Amino acid sequence: MYEILKKEILAPNIYLMDIHAPRVAKSCYPGQFVIVKMDEKGERIPLTICDYNSEAGTVTIVFQALGNSTKRMAEYETGEGFRDFTGPLGCKSELVDEPIEELQKKNILFVAGGVGTAPVYPQVKYMKNLGIDVDCIIGARNKELIILEEEMKKVAENVYVATDDGSYGFKGNVNDCIKDLVNNQRKHYDLVIAIGPIIMMKFVCILTKELGIHTIVSMNPIMVDGTGMCGACRLTVGGQVKFACVDGPEFDGHLVDFDESMKRQQMYKTVEGRAILKEKEGATHKGGGCGCSDD
Repeated sequence: MYEILKKEILAPNIYLMDIHAPRVAKSCYPGQFVIVKMDEKGERIPLTICDYNSEAGTVTIVFQALGNSTKRMAEYETGEGFRDFTGPLGCKSELVDEPIEELQKKNILFVAGGVGTAPVYPQVKYMKNLGIDVDCIIGARNKELIILEEEMKKVAENVYVATDDGSYGFKGNVNDCIKDLVNNQRKHYDLVIAIGPIIMMKFVCILTKELGIHTIVSMNPIMVDGTGMCGACRLTVGGQVKFACVDGPEFDGHLVDFDESMKRQQMYKTVEGRAILKEKEGATHKGGGCGCSDD
């Protein structure tokens, strides 16, 4: 059993848990994810890693209670535990393999939307540990849904909060905030890393392409099984078939076909839609086992 050491409500229906998982914690890198299974018959739930402590043997996850499984997960309390906690899976952030001297030359902006703030945090923290200052935008519909702001302020040089309704911080969405930073505050960025809802990442990429800023996105939101065997996270990147859980979850945002991905995600929700996709995609429907974390 993987014991829950801490449980916290960050916002309505958004929960943080620290899980005792020493073998996972000692192997984690920013950008990776874990698969949680509550009991023997439970659904496999892929969740990006929010934080990890190899010395304490803990891994922090943040999730939104939307479906039956995550609602049930939210009912678990400190002292209880999960049957399976598998990971780390997926490929680590490209920042991890980039030489420090190259990272030091770049002005980097992280853009976090909603629950996407959770997987952004370990990357910003990683940069802080390297002595590299970065900026971060945290966006949500309103103040109530802003999460991890104080934690982010401890690791980022500048944190900009944007709310659609203007109830807190900058009034507008994350794209409006990017425009304000670049056009009005004359900020220069060489790299944007955007993580959040698919629609948010799509429009961030449209903007950053216009601005000529290389952009990385995480396609974790489309994952279902987390191993590539279900075919749910199949997407097209630069004209090639990829799978978020096997080849990602991070990709060059300017090469991702977001419209195809969103349409496919809707179809995958129904039995009929899954059957159509399986027939249409044939041998490319599934991605095979995940081997990205074997290195």
